[in-house]
Amino acid sequence: MPEISGNMVSPGRVALIVARYHERITERLLDGARAACREAGVPADATDVIRVSGAFELGVVVTAAARSGRYGAVVALGAVVRGETPHFDYVAGDTSAALARAATETLVPVGMGLLTCDTMAQATARAGGAAGNKGHEAAEAALRTADVLRQMATS
Repeated sequence: MPEISGNMVSPGRVALIVARYHERITERLLDGARAACREAGVPADATDVIRVSGAFELGVVVTAAARSGRYGAVVALGAVVRGETPHFDYVAGDTSAALARAATETLVPVGMGLLTCDTMAQATARAGGAAGNKGHEAAEAALRTADVLRQMATS
């Protein structure tokens, strides 16, 4: 039985959709996602950065980008930090579900670069700090998934 494993190769155009809220964190996630795209050979002019207000808005824009037929992969980058109200639970859960739906309904890989942290220190650690860069990891996952889908279609 053959084995298919995704490689870090360019799927063509890539959309990096970035929330402005918690910009100090999301810009670092964006840096990581751009680095992963470069490592995969995606030309800088084939990487579109699309900015949205906050994490909740990622779902609709990711879905629109995936449905556009323009992108071989889409990466969502945002941060939700727990506060004193249940706002965190609604935004984190609903946004995660919307991103999963976008991928499964369009069959375009969606990288899940949505941090859901209890503190800003945790978010900072995951945006290029001690816990790595989850923006890079999300882009890498989307790029590798795009390659898996390409291989499945051609084998």
